Amino acid sequence: MLHFDPTLGVQAHNGGLFVAASAHWRHPERKLASYELVFVKEGVLYLTEAGEEFEVRPGEALLLWPGRLHRGHRPASRDLKFYWVHFTLDAPAADVGLHARQHASVARPDHLTALFRRLLDDQELFGARSATLSLLLMLMLCELARSGVSARAPDSRPAALAGKAEVVIQTKFQDAISASSIATELRCNPDYLGRVFRAEYGKTVTDAINERRIRHACALLAETRSGIDDIARQCGFADTAYFRRMFKRLQGMTPGGFRMLHTRTHINHG
Repeated sequence: MLHFDPTLGVQAHNGGLFVAASAHWRHPERKLASYELVFVKEGVLYLTEAGEEFEVRPGEALLLWPGRLHRGHRPASRDLKFYWVHFTLDAPAADVGLHARQHASVARPDHLTALFRRLLDDQELFGARSATLSLLLMLMLCELARSGVSARAPDSRPAALAGKAEVVIQTKFQDAISASSIATELRCNPDYLGRVFRAEYGKTVTDAINERRIRHACALLAETRSGIDDIARQCGFADTAYFRRMFKRLQGMTPGGFRMLHTRTHINHG
């Protein structure tokens, strides 16, 4: 558990987006003088810190401590992609402030992704000493503090059903899925699924599908040179015009405008 006081100093040093170039890549063994926040976007990262093994999956974050030896205990998946940032704390406090678990499933992964993109954009524009980096890092830590435990079991059958639908959305959004097809896959009534999903997540199944697709589109726009039509197809949209309308509705700008704002990302390959 990381304890921190948001009124005290948090200093971001540098960050980046790591993309594994080989299926045989394994995190090197090292010991840092600073904390490191890792947020996995794709693939699985296998890390051991001070003898404890972690398996960090998409949408999960891991905090690494200064002075502790960490290393990859097995090769990462070929499609591994994760954001990272190194930072220091002026005065970690055990009894006051906020508390972020070392390994957590991020409650709002789209928000944390947006914060990382902004941090990397500002780092490229203004350098690693930009004051905004530390402010953005504090927002990231606040997101982690809100996220709770890494794996929280649903406390009811309706919640479990909604959770299963969310897993389908997160893993199959690139396919031609819909609220009806998800209900068929889960062998339940579509109307019932819609009700329990809205009760659990505060949105419709269709909205959740579109949000997941647009979130992936944002990553592709910022991190690749693929064309708009190709990105639309990769995200599960059969109609590029509909993709553009949905993107504008959810992001408040066109895909092209978003790309112009998010092309300055520091990427390191392994």
